[in-house]
Amino acid sequence: MIYPAHFRFTFHLSRSVMRCAIVHYHELALKGRNRDYFEERLVRNIQWTLKDLGIRRVENLRSRIRVILPDQVPDQTIKERLARVFGIANFSLAHGLPLDLAHPDIETLSNAVIASLRSESFSTFRVSAKRADKRLTLTSMEVARDVGAAICQGTGKKVSLKDPDLTVYLELLSKEVYYAIEKVQGPGGMPVGVSGKVACLISGGIDSPVASYRMMKRGCRALFVHFSGRPLVSRASEEKVRELVQLLTVHQYRSTLYVIPFGEIQRDIVANAPAPFRVVLYRRVMVRIAQELAKREHCWGLVTGDSLGQVASQTPENLTVIEEAAELPLLRPLIGMDKVEITDQAQQIGSFAISIEPDQDCCSLFTPPHPSTKTRLIDIQKVERMFDIDALVKQGLEKAEVSEFTFP
Repeated sequence: MIYPAHFRFTFHLSRSVMRCAIVHYHELALKGRNRDYFEERLVRNIQWTLKDLGIRRVENLRSRIRVILPDQVPDQTIKERLARVFGIANFSLAHGLPLDLAHPDIETLSNAVIASLRSESFSTFRVSAKRADKRLTLTSMEVARDVGAAICQGTGKKVSLKDPDLTVYLELLSKEVYYAIEKVQGPGGMPVGVSGKVACLISGGIDSPVASYRMMKRGCRALFVHFSGRPLVSRASEEKVRELVQLLTVHQYRSTLYVIPFGEIQRDIVANAPAPFRVVLYRRVMVRIAQELAKREHCWGLVTGDSLGQVASQTPENLTVIEEAAELPLLRPLIGMDKVEITDQAQQIGSFAISIEPDQDCCSLFTPPHPSTKTRLIDIQKVERMFDIDALVKQGLEKAEVSEFTFP
């Protein structure tokens, strides 16, 4: 293998090669003086998702995060865990070698890369190199060119810059160079915890788990509140919701679920309220109960899975009247999405198969044939004066059942 005279070979293959994951983020890098806070949260979340695998070293290298991986942990396990961490744009399972900025050893690097390619099936490749420290005496293009030439010579494969079968990724930092042959997409977004805590009303249907997911992706920690039709129906919806909360907990590691038996409150409303106003009245009482739990748990907002115009309670007029019952901000992350878009994301995050299991949703109990779609606030307030609303809220809170979930 022939190299230009300016290369000096200061590495030795006998030196241990570091196995690691190199994690990249995008949005966090734009946070200015708050950047350290966001990066530290992402580091802690990565530590948490990997803690049962014996992984302890997660290091912030500024602009990227390095996770030192023990040999016994399978690559696929690492990929599955990191691919769920909000805030990660992409990551690579890489190997690292020491780097001398003044005298980079391209021969040792090339030999290590060639060794990593032996188990790969490919005909064409390209090399993508990024130089983080400009003190390195070679440019990124020079490193990519020379490592690529070595791969061609060592494997007989051809270079294709436009449509390669495989890409070799090189990251050249101040003291190490990392090489990898795959870049895995992360979920993006913000690390869970940087945007405070919100109370998510979760029904067990398709929409509300997606709404919760989208808020978690923006850095919110989710508290879950489910209204069950019990004692008038079975616990089927509750079991579905427990599955959904456990699924979502892989993104935030600890979750709390409140289940509110709502059947008796509904029966009281059905017995005394005009039929067209029942659904809006249900939801206004739910909002009040969820809000009290939210305050108790230090949440700054409420989250629902409402999508504009999808059902009778989601007309502009009814959404406005329901929101009036809330003191905290009422967030609707799906408001502009249609059912197809919501269903696609439910399938993507794995909640769809659970959500479509049959159950008895409390909101479908006693649904009138012709619910009001243009409820006026003055009308619903008149109906509410027929009830002791505070007593209904207290009743819901007193019967609340709480469960805790963890991952891993």
